[in-house]
Amino acid sequence: MGLNHTLNLRQPPLEATRDGYGRGLVEVGEKNERVCVITGDLRDSTRTAAFAKKWPERFVEAGIAEQNMVGLAAGLAATGKIPFVATYAAFVPGRAYDQIRVQVAYSQANVKLSGAHSGLGTGPDGATHQMLEDVAMMRALPNMVVLAPADAEETRKAVHLAAEYVGPVYLRFGRPEAPTFTTESTPLTIGKAGIFRTGSDISIISCGSLTYLALLAAEKLESDGISAEVLHSPSIKPLDRQAILQTAVKTKRVLVCEEAETAGGLGGAVAELLGQELPTQIGFVSVHDQFGQSGEPGELARKYEVDEDAIIASARRMVGRAT
Repeated sequence: MGLNHTLNLRQPPLEATRDGYGRGLVEVGEKNERVCVITGDLRDSTRTAAFAKKWPERFVEAGIAEQNMVGLAAGLAATGKIPFVATYAAFVPGRAYDQIRVQVAYSQANVKLSGAHSGLGTGPDGATHQMLEDVAMMRALPNMVVLAPADAEETRKAVHLAAEYVGPVYLRFGRPEAPTFTTESTPLTIGKAGIFRTGSDISIISCGSLTYLALLAAEKLESDGISAEVLHSPSIKPLDRQAILQTAVKTKRVLVCEEAETAGGLGGAVAELLGQELPTQIGFVSVHDQFGQSGEPGELARKYEVDEDAIIASARRMVGRAT
């Protein structure tokens, strides 16, 4: 069953990934005094308040000025600091792409960009705050690492990885509470994916909050006689090419699941790899060329077909067991 011995799939606690981010910041701040945090009037929403309270001299409240925040972070990085820019993904990268492109990615500045409230999880805030294009935007930038952890514990670990990595990093996480099913011993490495469940009929490759849903879907698919392998890929860039090719060779069917736009996201990265190296039947559970809208997160997940039922239905169709 892959890494199931390090997962907590039975009644896992609920916690928002942003809470894991906040804990991670305090931990890396304690380990390295060069770590500093910049936010744009969102210290509570991004869970950076604890860092600000502990080290006010290493915390910058930049106000609602996201382009300036990125420029300030690049300047701090040039002096040897390790700045974390914390705001909504709709604003970074949304409002500050030129600054990210030139001052961070092109310059290879040691800046950590944190896209909170990504995906559909902002719910009633609507399309302007539901950032679905950020993975495609950041994956296209040379020199940029892109991480989409599965839960609060993995987000905490991702903060540590970002702080230790020398170079630009984009870390994507969300607002709603979600199951924390990984554990302290579950591996997380930049550039690596992990098999969370072994199977032989179809490979479900996922990132972010959809990995837990993929595991639930795989259990239900098993009752249909469909053996689904679940490969969790929190590192969208660099991509674990070897792991993806190995699972595709094994099952000959790949279903990519993410709470982001299909174009340019994890699905795009996997499709590019398989198209070049191993043409394979591929499907996508993601948002297909649409903006979001106001609604509760669960309602939106059902409407845009990025929930457990959508994963099950897509896998059944691909295996030829549609009901």
